[in-house]
Amino acid sequence: MKGFLDYLHGNSVFHKMHPLVKIFASILICASAFCSSNYFFLLGVIVFNILIAVIGNGGKEKNGLLLRTLGILKGLFKMSVFLFILQLLAIRSGNAIFSIGGFAITDVAVQKGLLLVLRLMGATLPLSILISVTNLNDLSNTLVTVLHIPYKYAFTFTSAIRFIPVFSSEMSGIIESQKARGVDFEIKNPFKKFGMILPLCFPLLISSVRKIESTATAAELRGFYLRTRKSCTKTYPVKARDIIFILISGALLAAGIIF
Repeated sequence: MKGFLDYLHGNSVFHKMHPLVKIFASILICASAFCSSNYFFLLGVIVFNILIAVIGNGGKEKNGLLLRTLGILKGLFKMSVFLFILQLLAIRSGNAIFSIGGFAITDVAVQKGLLLVLRLMGATLPLSILISVTNLNDLSNTLVTVLHIPYKYAFTFTSAIRFIPVFSSEMSGIIESQKARGVDFEIKNPFKKFGMILPLCFPLLISSVRKIESTATAAELRGFYLRTRKSCTKTYPVKARDIIFILISGALLAAGIIF
């Protein structure tokens, strides 16, 4: 899931939407996944997220949003397998459907495991997809002009999102440099692999501190402390597509509560 929060340029309807509308709609979609216990509805939420990625992927000129979404879905599936097995081992209530000696897998454990997996996928995808089609400068400006959040807090929020793909890229570069030195990370034992990756966090931490310091210096030189709500000259009107998308997301939340 390298670079899963990088902004992807495009001209789709989701790229043109109001930044706050996309954030609010993603929250509604996430909430709908947590409100529902219906497996078919949760599958529908996942399909709805993939449909958003297809539309945001663009027409003839693809920006890679669909491939990124499928990559995130693949990573979530791997995580879900672990969580599903953990649910099978931890939940003992319900009727046994398979038993080996004194250990039994119950129907409640299977149901709770499936519910957890589907909720995880349905709730994680919308924010990552819609952030990918949102210019963080526009998001920061709307937080200041529309919600009247002080600029330093809006800047901190968007900078945190910006640094996630940067740190991911830095970590990938460190791992590649270690592979060039003969270190084999292609091992199947997850605990041994984690033990090999853990020491690499220290050079990542050092480079991160340097990047944060240089970013802070650059922000100060550009008049960071002088920025106010009046400094933003760009306007972000709410149009019909924004209202329609909010209504669809609200209807999805209402359906999640009903089901």
